[in-house]
Amino acid sequence: MDKNEKVSRAAGTVGGMTLASRLFGFLRDVVIGWSFGASAAADAFFVAFRIPNIQRRILGEGAVSAAMIPVYGEYVNTRSKEDTRRFASNLFNIQTVVLVLVTLGIIGLAPFVITVFAPGFLDEPGKFELTVSLTRWMGPFLIFIGLSAFCMGLLNTHGNFALPAAAPVILNIGMIVGALFISPYMEQPIMGLALGVLLGAFLQLMVQLPRTFQSGLKLSWVLDWKDPGIIKVAKLLGPAIVAFGVYEVSLLIETLLASLLPGGSISFLYYANRLVQLPLGVFGVALGIAILPTLTEQASKQEFTELRGTLNFGIRWILFITIPATVGLAVLSFPIIQTLWERGEFIRATTEGTQYALIFYAVGLCAFCGMKILVSAFYSLQDTKTPMRIGIYTMILNVGLAVALMGPLKHGGLALATSLSSIANAAVLVYLLKKRLGRLGGRKIVASILRFSFASALMGVAVHYLNAWLFVPTDSLIVRLTVLVGEVFFGAALYAGISAVMKVEEWHFLVKLVKNRNAAKARPDTLPEDLP
Repeated sequence: MDKNEKVSRAAGTVGGMTLASRLFGFLRDVVIGWSFGASAAADAFFVAFRIPNIQRRILGEGAVSAAMIPVYGEYVNTRSKEDTRRFASNLFNIQTVVLVLVTLGIIGLAPFVITVFAPGFLDEPGKFELTVSLTRWMGPFLIFIGLSAFCMGLLNTHGNFALPAAAPVILNIGMIVGALFISPYMEQPIMGLALGVLLGAFLQLMVQLPRTFQSGLKLSWVLDWKDPGIIKVAKLLGPAIVAFGVYEVSLLIETLLASLLPGGSISFLYYANRLVQLPLGVFGVALGIAILPTLTEQASKQEFTELRGTLNFGIRWILFITIPATVGLAVLSFPIIQTLWERGEFIRATTEGTQYALIFYAVGLCAFCGMKILVSAFYSLQDTKTPMRIGIYTMILNVGLAVALMGPLKHGGLALATSLSSIANAAVLVYLLKKRLGRLGGRKIVASILRFSFASALMGVAVHYLNAWLFVPTDSLIVRLTVLVGEVFFGAALYAGISAVMKVEEWHFLVKLVKNRNAAKARPDTLPEDLP
């Protein structure tokens, strides 16, 4: 199977399952917004939930996966089954111990942690105490979700992408159940949502364990910290934590600074970030997960020409999707937020505050997604230190920009600071990859960007006027939702049509991929052509 086809199919599988998860995530946020709006309790929950959730992204799905997959894959391909199973069990046990210790630290140091990440809450004793209580209750979430991420890494190594990508749906369902069916019976309703988080995380782990055991995990009592494989993972892990944590730490900085702004600012940023997470998860994260095994294989075989080609393909592919997505999010920001969330405690002021943040977040969407591919390229070269160094510099840049922009732009300035620092991060990573690998096909990438931008601009203008004509905020939910979905499909169809007329290579590759995938059912030997 062609490398680009293999990557595209894997990305399609992960992206499709992630889309389902994101849709349930939006339903979850609709329920949370309807139940709690931008209240003090909602602010407290979002801060409390963000702390273990960011650690999950860094220690679980991010750095641990990046350090684990190359090493575990090496065992699978070069070592005996017994050695591989022993290594997997040892890593599982060690990760469990680390997660338990970190969880106990969060529970014990909750007041200090909240003071650091949300100092503005200190002026509101009830809000501060509630945040501390929620943090402690949701502490075990990190254990369940971290081990779930371990299962994801092992399953992905064995080519199983669908189940790990679909499992987060269960977490969202758990939170919905907590908000709707547990909260009404709690003295402090927001505590029901916290219990829903724990329930969903536990079930997310349980659903993956059987397949993980079938794929080669055989638990034993081994706990060998000096195992060569564990040492190799540890050496990759430290720098990877910083590199993968740049985006999440930026969000923590936003939370800290937003707590100093008028009430509701944290919630505005949260809801806007949830919208940005849809294309980021469906396209950016999915392609990053799918492309890493291929880049790793090419790097290990010293096939650098092929590696550059795969990387060029990945960059152009993500830009083909994220440039129009950026325009779409900006143009349709108000109808999207108003349709999805404006009900109950989520009032018009909340919609406008969230829209303001979303526009500034959209500026960095291409960089958010692109970094998933660029960082994977460095990891395929077994280089975790370079992304770490660049990550540190851009975090410092983010802090400076945030402090400078939060005065004139309020919470919008915090979102813009995150976008600008991420753009700088991506630009430096591209420059260093070019310096290390040679030419990455930059002219072709720039030419693609110009075509994508032109097509996206035409699409944006058309969708803007269509929305002004059709969308009425006072219409019923069904009518607004129908109009919004129609506008999205119209925009996508228009972008596809313009791309076809302009003979955009990425569009024609997508068409060939779909055609050949259908044809492969009847003729398995059929393979799509690569991008020229």
